[in-house]
Formats: sequence, C-alpha cells, structure tokens
Amino acid sequence: MSLITVGINHKTAPVDIRERVVFAPDQLDQALRDIRALRGVREAAILSTCNRTELYCTLEDDEQQAEVIDWLGRYHHLNVSEIEPYLYLHEDETAVRHMLRVACGLDSLVLGEPQILGQLKTAFQQAANSGAVGRHLNRLFQHAFAVAKQVRTDTAIGASPVSVAFAAVSLARRIFGDLGNYTALMIGAGETIELAAQHLHANGIGRMLVANRNAERARHLAEQYGGEGFALPEIGERLHEADIVVSSTAAPLPILGKGAAERALKKRKHRPMFMVDIAVPRDIEPEVANLDDVYLYTVDDLEEVIQENMESRQQAAAQAEEIVDLRVEDFMGWLRAQGAIGTIVAYRERAEAARHDVHEKAERLLAQGRDPQEVLEFVTRTLTNKLTHDATSALNQAAHEGDTELLHAAIQLLNLNEMPLKK
Repeated sequence: MSLITVGINHKTAPVDIRERVVFAPDQLDQALRDIRALRGVREAAILSTCNRTELYCTLEDDEQQAEVIDWLGRYHHLNVSEIEPYLYLHEDETAVRHMLRVACGLDSLVLGEPQILGQLKTAFQQAANSGAVGRHLNRLFQHAFAVAKQVRTDTAIGASPVSVAFAAVSLARRIFGDLGNYTALMIGAGETIELAAQHLHANGIGRMLVANRNAERARHLAEQYGGEGFALPEIGERLHEADIVVSSTAAPLPILGKGAAERALKKRKHRPMFMVDIAVPRDIEPEVANLDDVYLYTVDDLEEVIQENMESRQQAAAQAEEIVDLRVEDFMGWLRAQGAIGTIVAYRERAEAARHDVHEKAERLLAQGRDPQEVLEFVTRTLTNKLTHDATSALNQAAHEGDTELLHAAIQLLNLNEMPLKK
C-alpha cells in the first residue's frame, strides 16, 4: 500500500495556473467517484481552495502514481505537460508530514492561518460522504485534525490577526488611510468575506455593501454591520458606490468585467477604486487592472503585505514544526503496524483453532468419565505443545544453521531472558 499527495499550490504555481485545476464544490462528488474508479486507487480525498488543489490517495502500489496525475489533467481538459512543472508529489512519510503541515497552517500563504483546517475538514467530510475514504485516510485526517489542535493549544501560531482578509484590509488602509468616509462592497458571503467584513468594520469602514448569489444570505451578513445586501445581478447597478471591492466566490467564470468597471468609474467621475480578488478562479477579469484609477490585487499580490505581519509567528512556527515531526512518527508507527495485522490475525486464528480442538477432546474425555485432574493435565500439556511446536522447530533449525539474527529476534519477540547463544 502506498500513500501519496499530488498537488499544486501558491508556492509552485501562479493564480492563472491554479485556477485551471480548481474543483468546484458541485463537482467533487463525481470527481471522487472518478478517481476511485482508477485502477489501484483504494481511497481518495480532494482539497481545493483558492491557494491549493491537492489529491490524497492510497494506492495498491507506486505504479498508479502516474495514472492519478494523468487523471488530474484529463479531468480539467489539460495536457499533463501543461501542469506537471507546477505539481508536487509526496509519498508515504513525506505525504503524512505535508498533510499535517497543511492542517496546522504551516504551508499556507498566511503562516498559521486557521481557515485551511476548516477547509480540510470539509474535504474529508465530502470524501467520506462519497464513500471514498477508508481506514487509512480516515486515520490520517483525524490525526491531522488532532495535531492542528495541539499546535493551536501549545504554540502562539494563531495569536496574531494575520490572514488574507486581514492583509486585504491592511492594504486598503494604506491606500485610503481613514476608512470612515468610504464604502466597501463585499462579493460573496463565505468565510473569507466574513473575515474581511469583520476587519473592515473593526477599522471603521463608513458603509458596507454585500452581494451574493443568495440575496438573503447577503442581507444577513450586511445587517450585522449596518449595511445593505443584494443579489449578484445587481452589482452592475451598484458598483459605482464602492470605493473598496473584496471578492471571493466559487463562480467558475469572472463575475466582474472590464466593461462594468469602466461604467462604474464614469459614474464615479474617476475617483479611484481599490479591488481585491481573493477568488480562484478569479472573480474579476485581469484586464480591469489596466484601467486608470483602479488598483486591482489578487491573492498573489497580497503576499508582500502578509509577510510584514509574520514575524511574531516565526518562533511559534518552529515549535509547531517540532510537534509535526513527532506526530509524523506516531502516524508512521501506526501505519507500519497495519502491515502486521494480517500476520497477527492469522496467528491468533491458529491459536484459537488449537484451543477449540483441545477443548473438544477434553469434553469427550470428561464424557467418558476420565478423571478431571487427568483431563486438565492433558489440556495444558497438549495446548502447550501445539502452541510452541512450530516456534521451537524453527528455533532448532536456526540454531543448526547458525542463524543468530533469528535467534536474537525470537528472544525479543517471545520476551525471554536473553542468554548467551552458543556458537
């Protein structure tokens, strides 16, 4: 059995590559069924966020790795050559370490950010609901969740308010200064948008607008900050009101184009607009960045801002890495033990068969009127001989052949008092 992670993330690929391999939420169930149908794939889970797409799989052997990579390309109608330069492949122990680091936020654009843990839990639940998770991935995900909790508890990695949403708001403050006289338009209503709304409110934003596919959800979020919510189709009519636009939806195509931005700027008499597109695939057409008076940033552009807020997390991250290293070995110990399960079961079944055989013979002797003490002696002697026969025969053979390695292993395995072995 082989455990692998195949992925692409913000470190290995720019956003225009990452957005081509995103799995939309409504695609995941079918995608999981498809990948499970590949030859040799036992278990599978898919994590797909704005910063990463990763496949976690258990395979019958290493030969199936190439098939998984080929499938990723085929599923997104891409030649493997188009994405292979950006892919990474982790196997067994390195795959375990990678997942634990992802869960703890150690591999995130924002070091230690907590959102990825929730996204990982969602990915696990979706895979479990699709029947794509078995014993090994189930154990790995649960282990990752426990390690992430330990890191949050034992280190200060989450103490500083650093996130993509926080970075976006920090950048807005650099451009506009006091936000009290400005209006923000939030497009979407997911966790990232909620965080951005919280940070904007905390920084005194003058007015909050929220647009979402579900108008009721938009209104619910906006009302928390005394704002106004509406449906996505109304964006064109309301865009000119916004000085700050933060967008993060799961739309497969851009929802804000260059034309809409041009019309908004005209109504605004070219007062500047600050836009942050956190979505992957992108919500705002890249051409919008070419317009005068528009400052458009993507998640990749936020990295510099984020780095400035990272110093307080570096020491905590080093402590977290130590925890991860220890817990990787814990999981690998469990994984290695799984290889012995068949042997253990077979050994116990043979011992049980011997017990059952001796028990039946003892019952027959008692039914014949034999003395119980004599029957008890028969049971203990016969059972002892049955359980030790194969081992003693093998030890005799090892001693005859001078196989001291096997003899020393037997001393440890059978918990015997070690004695000098005769040569």
